[in-house]
Amino acid sequence: MSAVWDFADFDDHEHVHMFRDRDSGLTAVIAVHSTHLGPGAGGVRYWHYPQRASAITDALRLSRGMSYKNAMAGLPMGGGKGVILADEGAAKTPELLAAFGRAVESLGGAYVTAEDVGMSDADMVAISKHTKHVSGLPVASGEAGGDPGPLTALGVYLGIKAAIREGLGADSAQGVRVAIQGVGSVGGGVARRLAAEGAKLTLADVNLARAKELAEELGAELADSAAIMEIEADVLSPNALGAILTERSIEKLRVPIVAGGANNQLATAADGQRIHDRGIVYAPDYVINAGGIINVALEYLGQGSREEVEGRIALIPGRLAEIWAESKASGTPASMVADRMAQKLIGRG
Repeated sequence: MSAVWDFADFDDHEHVHMFRDRDSGLTAVIAVHSTHLGPGAGGVRYWHYPQRASAITDALRLSRGMSYKNAMAGLPMGGGKGVILADEGAAKTPELLAAFGRAVESLGGAYVTAEDVGMSDADMVAISKHTKHVSGLPVASGEAGGDPGPLTALGVYLGIKAAIREGLGADSAQGVRVAIQGVGSVGGGVARRLAAEGAKLTLADVNLARAKELAEELGAELADSAAIMEIEADVLSPNALGAILTERSIEKLRVPIVAGGANNQLATAADGQRIHDRGIVYAPDYVINAGGIINVALEYLGQGSREEVEGRIALIPGRLAEIWAESKASGTPASMVADRMAQKLIGRG
């Protein structure tokens, strides 16, 4: 395997740690991209990778995205990400979560973990028994913290409405056709909010039963999780895994807007230019999906109530509008405009 700094997605990361605990079976990667603004904050995902090098790539890409996300959200936090490699068919165990907690603690606060794909708030509670550098724990009503999914969904919903204003000139989602890829905690929450406003939805998920159940609840149509990328609609909202906007998929898009909560939607930086060249309004993912990290960061910092969290999330549409305005004025892709703003904020401009 190549040295970590030879990976294409290595971006002057401050720390990249590999952990192995034989007794529990833990194999994990923690990447800290930047601590310029504060400790590297970002969730940990539990995922099966057919090739272990892909887990390192994921940690590198996601931790950089968290640096940008936290900076653009105005949080005093840097960017980090954890990845626990799941053995196919194996279940998480208390021993594995304990080992991961000890791994986080060993970094002395350089990394603050939280819930991500494949993890739950109960898992965060288990991890918190072994490190204090954890957020997303159950909290009392009205306080910041807890499951970040619904707050991420709120920000994505508000961002989609901003994109509708930008791309369609409409102030409401009433009658707008939205194709949603991924209807888990985030995508499902987005779908319910849009349906309540009268949007016409097409849903897709690798978990067909989940997509079918939600479609029946909301009166939405169903599509295959891959085919939904080519559906004719007003908005494509990716809310599953990343790297779905490629040279080939961008050519086949039949939408004027792409706005969703999935991380790292662009497979390469060049794909940001491609989507710009097609005249598609694109909401940079780490700006639109910041609701969850705003929630858990304020919990960790002990600085906010749920009202404060929602007030900060309400600023997401304005940030997107600023990015689109600069993109129009300069002719620069929105993805590049956002990257430059974030890089300046973390001292790398």
